[in-house]
Amino acid sequence: MLAARVQPERRQSERDEVFYRTRATVAGLGSFPAQVVNISANGFMARAETEVAIGQTLSIRLPVVGEVKAEVRWSLGGRIGCQFARMIDLASYLELLATLMKEAR
Repeated sequence: MLAARVQPERRQSERDEVFYRTRATVAGLGSFPAQVVNISANGFMARAETEVAIGQTLSIRLPVVGEVKAEVRWSLGGRIGCQFARMIDLASYLELLATLMKEAR
């Protein structure tokens, strides 16, 4: 019997907890609703009912920074972890985070 391997945490930076509803788009799958639940300048985790495979590229729209592309790094039980194709610069990230926090109230 094969034991499941646990991958060590390889996240480049800490994530900030958010609650942001948006839409994701994946070639071949189209557009679908996604809820971003945590984010950093390097990536995010979202909940989505659409199955997205590891390695696929998706795009999502975020306040302040607009449409961003990201690679799906993991997918498990309706959750996906994604790494942005390009890191969001610090000033834009802080403005994005402030906007997301304000919208969550």
